[in-house]
Amino acid sequence: HAEVGNHLDRSLQMIRSLGAKAGVSLNPATQADSIEFVLDKVDLILVMTVNPGFGGQSFISSQLEKITRIRSMIGDAQIELQVDGGINPKTAKDCILAGANVLVAGSAVFRSGSYADNIAALRG
Repeated sequence: HAEVGNHLDRSLQMIRSLGAKAGVSLNPATQADSIEFVLDKVDLILVMTVNPGFGGQSFISSQLEKITRIRSMIGDAQIELQVDGGINPKTAKDCILAGANVLVAGSAVFRSGSYADNIAALRG
């Protein structure tokens, strides 16, 4: 998480120096601009669209603007833009239209019904 410490750049450098891919997560209240200076060091950006802590929360729609902004910041770079929180068939479509290319869905898949049907609905 970008909010964890004052030395995000240093943390990402250390991760990469060990040969691993590096990513950064943003809580809903964290501005997209907070990661602009480390885009050259990340392979994945995760936008949290709920406050981290427990499943089943409602999607925070203001995060769509953040997703769009980050997609613009990424440009042609090979960086995955992932979204986690409140993903359902409607919000999945909204996130993809905003620029996300990886979605994390928990409750929408596992809450009830057939997992395969639930996943198909998300992909629809």
